[in-house]
Amino acid sequence: MKASAPATLEPRQARPPLPLAALPNRRIVGVMTDIDDTLTRDGAIEPAALAALQALHAAGVPVIAITGRPKGWSEPFALAWPVQAIVAENGAVALIPEGSALTTEYAQDAATRTANARRLQAAAARVLAEVPGATLAQDSAGRECDIAIDHSEFAHLDDAAIARVVAVMRAEGLNATVSSIHVNGWIGEHTKLTAAHWMVRRLFGRALADEIDRWVYVGDSTNDQAMFAAFPLSVGVANLRRFADRLDVWPAYLADGERGAGFAEVARAVLGGR
Repeated sequence: MKASAPATLEPRQARPPLPLAALPNRRIVGVMTDIDDTLTRDGAIEPAALAALQALHAAGVPVIAITGRPKGWSEPFALAWPVQAIVAENGAVALIPEGSALTTEYAQDAATRTANARRLQAAAARVLAEVPGATLAQDSAGRECDIAIDHSEFAHLDDAAIARVVAVMRAEGLNATVSSIHVNGWIGEHTKLTAAHWMVRRLFGRALADEIDRWVYVGDSTNDQAMFAAFPLSVGVANLRRFADRLDVWPAYLADGERGAGFAEVARAVLGGR
């Protein structure tokens, strides 16, 4: 399953989002969230977002973070933040805190990951050779199952260069999505959405499909569109507006605040309905 397939999304998702105040007053069973520019600013979690995670945890509302960031980058946060799990590399690897230790699980077996790694490195080399100014993301040393090209974190690529990176990745047989900071490429059927289903089954022994209307998803960028389409209670933090001209799918609701402040609004709305 490709991560971006707007032609298959339901028409209701094309409507402009409602204000977060319109979120239904129903019992939410959990929250799923992106990390970069949803919880964080410049790679560090915002205090408002951390306080919101703590409030949700105290109320017994599980939070699962799903990110394009790598396994190595995500590991300390999976232990430090009050989350049930972080799924890194766009659904490839789950980091599940158990006491002071982490359990690591993969969407693909070791042989598949090894074979894919060779193809990924070849694709990365082609991007760097063919797209002027393209550089690997600085967190690339922690990546096991994907590659990432920096477009807005420590380097800058314009829209034309970003589109060229995506085109080269796809020509090499990779899935490719654009987050607020990176262009990610990977091989396989896993996505943020498959990760959501995987984690509800793995952590709670339930089927997400049976209760997806009682989970909230929070995101900030074009690579969240499949999640916006799938979750009736999808929310964008306000900085999603910077991608307005590139969105085929909007979330159902939009927070007033950007980044951590927007996530904190979502937490308050969730806790207010309990």
